[in-house]
Amino acid sequence: MSVEILCFHQDGCPGCDEQREINLQIEEKLGVTVKDIDAVRTEGAIQKYALRVTPTILILVNGTEKERMEGITPGPILEEALKKYVWL
Repeated sequence: MSVEILCFHQDGCPGCDEQREINLQIEEKLGVTVKDIDAVRTEGAIQKYALRVTPTILILVNGTEKERMEGITPGPILEEALKKYVWL
């Protein structure tokens, strides 16, 4: 099972900066990688992933979206979502 954690952000977004810090804590705690993607500068990202706000975190399993969290996602909520898909 292939699990990807994508976090879409944009420059000048205070919530995105806050989410980045949360993501770093989750990466360290769970040993996972959260891929940061600039929603504005990555061609086609907004349309492909139907992005409405930043930050947006997507959990993809074998390329299929399983979870979507829009806005700042607190660490405990992100951790619980990830535990459904990542063997710890």
